[in-house]
Amino acid sequence: MIRLNPRISSLGTRRSYPAGKLLFLAEEPAWEFFHIVSGAVRVYKTDVQGRELEVARFGAGDFLGEAVAFAGGRYPFTAEAVKETRALAFDVAGVLRTVETHPEAARFFIDLMARKCLLLSGRLESLGLRTVRQRLARYLCANCAGERSCVVNLSMKKGELARLLGTAGETLSRTLRQLQADGLIEVRGASIFIKDYQKLKAEAGE
Repeated sequence: MIRLNPRISSLGTRRSYPAGKLLFLAEEPAWEFFHIVSGAVRVYKTDVQGRELEVARFGAGDFLGEAVAFAGGRYPFTAEAVKETRALAFDVAGVLRTVETHPEAARFFIDLMARKCLLLSGRLESLGLRTVRQRLARYLCANCAGERSCVVNLSMKKGELARLLGTAGETLSRTLRQLQADGLIEVRGASIFIKDYQKLKAEAGE
């Protein structure tokens, strides 16, 4: 989570988005980017057959769309509010004018871009080099509050989780059953009881 100081916050315009409202569409010119104040936003791409692949989810404290906005391109994905969401929208032209005269603002946005590069690098590694079982184990471990066992309450439907992990719903269900058969988890509806955190962490390749 990135906290904004008053100078940076003052550059943004407050926006509210009800669930299902789009922040932007794929291929639209990227002239602004967003900081999520509250709520959640999913970012996805639609293929030629109309199927959606969820690329990532963003929550309070996250920035969204800054890399492509600074590059002066078009949004490669569509962004949609998952629930009631409040955000600050930053006009990239106004930000660049501020950066020219305020070193503090320049340092903030340079750091922001560096963080995003690291995040995207990790995301690509996860999708390209890890199996679905490893990706699922990693997701569950990241949302586990304990070091031995815990319960992970899914904040999204299993179909949405499958898209987030870059796989099909059937594959996700099969992987959950396999982890359960191996004694690592127990699926209880929308909750997943992690029975052995350390073994699951090893499955994730952590």
